[in-house]
Amino acid sequence: MINKIDTIEKEEYKSLVELWEASVRATHHFLKEEDIEYFKPLILNTYLDAVELRGIRNDDEKIVGFLGVADQNLEMLFIHPEYRGKKIGKTLLAYAIDHLEVTKVDVNEQNEQAVGFYKHCGFKTINRSALDSSGKPYPTLHMALSRSSNS
Repeated sequence: MINKIDTIEKEEYKSLVELWEASVRATHHFLKEEDIEYFKPLILNTYLDAVELRGIRNDDEKIVGFLGVADQNLEMLFIHPEYRGKKIGKTLLAYAIDHLEVTKVDVNEQNEQAVGFYKHCGFKTINRSALDSSGKPYPTLHMALSRSSNS
């Protein structure tokens, strides 16, 4: 069973990076191995400190999904592969919208499952960049929450 949404402590960052890597390997098939290795230390040492973090824990208090928000932008949302399809992403996203005032998200265009997820949850593409925020050749969709959405 899944427990409540919780804050995440700095001591838990290493486990977040492990969860991130498992999630990325399950969903970001377009990434090269060197890209995953490139991002791991950035996430651990830079990105996690730049966002407000929340996570969902299982009965063993292990984080099974987490999000990071900055300036009303959902910067990260990752679910452990063993917990996909259990409404954890929807629960975290709803929390981010309701409590952290999220209105925007950037999504790798090649991550079609994520693009579909955000569209289903009321986000619409408002712009596209040919490169990701690191300058790598992974097109990014800039999406915004549709005002008429009740998701």
